[in-house]
Amino acid sequence: MVSPMRFLSGIQPSGNLHLGNYFGAVREHVRSQDHSGGGGGVESYYFIADYHALTTVRDAERLRGLVRDVAIIYLASGIDPARSVLYRQSDVPEVCELTWMLMTVTPMPMLENATSYKDKIARGITADAGLFTYPVLMAADILCQDCDVVPVGKDQVQHVEMARDIGQKFNRLFKSEVFKIPAYRLGSAPYVPGTDGAKMSKSYGNTIDILAEGRALEKSVMGIKTDSTPPDQPKDPEANTVFQLYKMLASPEEADAMAARFRASGPAGISYGQAKKDLLAKIEAHFAPIRERAKALSADPARVDAVLRDGAVKARANARAVLDRARKACGLT
Repeated sequence: MVSPMRFLSGIQPSGNLHLGNYFGAVREHVRSQDHSGGGGGVESYYFIADYHALTTVRDAERLRGLVRDVAIIYLASGIDPARSVLYRQSDVPEVCELTWMLMTVTPMPMLENATSYKDKIARGITADAGLFTYPVLMAADILCQDCDVVPVGKDQVQHVEMARDIGQKFNRLFKSEVFKIPAYRLGSAPYVPGTDGAKMSKSYGNTIDILAEGRALEKSVMGIKTDSTPPDQPKDPEANTVFQLYKMLASPEEADAMAARFRASGPAGISYGQAKKDLLAKIEAHFAPIRERAKALSADPARVDAVLRDGAVKARANARAVLDRARKACGLT
């Protein structure tokens, strides 16, 4: 019997999820699930990386809340537990033992050359051991699930390549095919600009939260930075944050219509204020149903916990089988 192809991806609960997380991860994961249909020889596994979050979140109650919030948004956005496995990373403790085993074969220069590590150090983030060995824990996350494909954005390709290299080196040194070596697949997620034009990121303070509503949402959208071009003067839509966000939510016809108004002069043009109002309406229309489903899930935490618990049972069974193979290969039996 042929084993189904298994997809794996994760998201870190380091703060409120925003539009960048939604378009870059959540929506992509829902689409992958829908394309696979939960059948047809494809399995989808998604984990909430709370071990990883410990490098930045040092408040127990806050971390628990952030994990639950991520689970709620995934479920409210369309992840179906009947077709996908959603679990909390820390509910699979085997990943920690596997991380140590992988660290014994991971070259120091590989970790020193990790782009994400160098970027964080350049931004003044403290270089603790958790941050330095982050890619090894990520490798354990990937390898312990016997996955075939890891969908990632361009900024995560190096981490998957490192996981592949570490797994292959372990197999070679211990003369055993312990780990399945997965491929990566670049997703179709767009670059999502923040309210200041830079990449949307919690660390930049330029986000629009998925669950924001009312005055808070309006303040974020209307505060998007623009230049001083008058309404009756032509503007480049492709260089404008408001249009870039609008295009992600609008139909092709709606996006073309707004782009034409950006390029037009005179009365046919559009002011930045009006464009922001149009964007706000699109955000409301798209995320209002998600917010309502999220509110219902927030009122039923036992349901959310049950989904994570059931997902962990499946994920932990996979991890246990992989760890047993690794322990046997090393002589730890």
